[in-house]
Amino acid sequence: MAESRLKILIVASEAVPFVKEGGLADVAGALPAALSEIGHDVRLVLPLYYQIDPRRYKLKARKKRLSVPMGVIGTVEASVMEGKLPGTQTTVYFIENEYFFGRPGGLYSTADGDGYMDNDNRFTFFSRAAIELCRSLRFRPDCVHVNDWHTAAIPVFLNTAYKDDPVFSSTATLLTIHNMLHQGEFYEGLMDVLGVGWEHFNYLELERDGKTNLLKGGIYHSTLINTVSESYAVEIQTPKFGADLDGVLRDRAADLYGVLNGVDYENWNPETDSHISANYSIDNLAGKALCKADLQKVFGLPQRPDVPVIGLVTRLVKQKGIDILAEAIYGILELDVQVVLLGTGEVWAHFFFGDIPNLHKDKFGCYIGYSNTLAHKIEAGSDFFLMPSRFEPCGLNQMYSMRYGTLPIVRAIGGLNDTVENLSELDNTGTGFKFYDLTADALINTVKWAVYTYYNRKDLMECLIQRAMSKRFTWAAAARQYEGLYRRAIEKKNHEG
Repeated sequence: MAESRLKILIVASEAVPFVKEGGLADVAGALPAALSEIGHDVRLVLPLYYQIDPRRYKLKARKKRLSVPMGVIGTVEASVMEGKLPGTQTTVYFIENEYFFGRPGGLYSTADGDGYMDNDNRFTFFSRAAIELCRSLRFRPDCVHVNDWHTAAIPVFLNTAYKDDPVFSSTATLLTIHNMLHQGEFYEGLMDVLGVGWEHFNYLELERDGKTNLLKGGIYHSTLINTVSESYAVEIQTPKFGADLDGVLRDRAADLYGVLNGVDYENWNPETDSHISANYSIDNLAGKALCKADLQKVFGLPQRPDVPVIGLVTRLVKQKGIDILAEAIYGILELDVQVVLLGTGEVWAHFFFGDIPNLHKDKFGCYIGYSNTLAHKIEAGSDFFLMPSRFEPCGLNQMYSMRYGTLPIVRAIGGLNDTVENLSELDNTGTGFKFYDLTADALINTVKWAVYTYYNRKDLMECLIQRAMSKRFTWAAAARQYEGLYRRAIEKKNHEG
């Protein structure tokens, strides 16, 4: 018997192509389309930020407005606009409130980088508006899929304020954690805005160190939880990676899963990529040499076809191991290599890495900032791609790199560990090079290993490149895994009554 078509509501604070600040946007933009492709009724809900142009996406206003309960604040009105995820028939609803979302700065912070003082109220409003939207549409979701702290209040609401609402009587919830560091922790008075009762301000549910922690509440109340790689799901149950919520996650270990993100292979494909100087394929790599020469030219490096180029496209922040890279970089530059770096982040790193070309103009190229075109050129023109992350929930660049025949050098952590197979010279297996200790020595030694392989083991290099380019991490595969989680969550919800 064919499995039933599911009604799925995905609620997220950002999604491509509408608006993006982090990796969540890639997931929220790609997963609904992939789920629709396999036959499910999927609806996506987003805030209507100032940055989203309704005319560009042909959004239409729904006649019926929403009245959103906000505890002690009272009822706040919201308009709703409706459209389609571009290139699909997947419906997207946008919650419109000028006060909360009509701001010219970033999605979560001002132009100066300071988080909005009312982010607690903004996303409490958005979460509750998504629930009220279902009631208005008479849409009874089988599963509501929420993402990170911004929408983690939804499972809390469904288990409390909407516990007896017939619209949600059989609705399960899935919480995806994209990064444990961001938890939505606010002053205790947020409980009065949530309006779910102070009895839920306890060490099991919403309280942490005397504050209201929305992610913690979501972890407690969600039917199931997942992260964006299997390794990260294990890691966050430890004090080292759990950001003080490891105990809560260990309590939910039986309901915690890992699902790798997919890759947009229409955008990241060396055979069709319009950003690179020459296209190439697994069967004809000639264009990659031209991409390498172009990359060297762009960064002002000598156009040497024989030297290994190591690329980095990264945020210059501690999570990405940028402090370890700083400690190791001069040891790496003692090798016969070239290094190109594209990134922005902490100010000290801008000055530190920005100054290296003055000392090693033939070996190090640097662009402080971000350029999508440069990112593609680095993926295509490099021989190796370096990711020395302190932690990495999933990571995408290592997956892009493999598609481009650029071998990843990564720390064996989170999604990097799950997607990159370490070279075994004995068996001639693997797709890249991994190190385990977060130290400059471990990083330098692994780069030395990769560089030695480049110069001395051409046979291994060719096999590594062929295997790496054959790898696929598709959204179709991820969608099937999420479908399995939705069904498991629904079954659990029905079993618990």
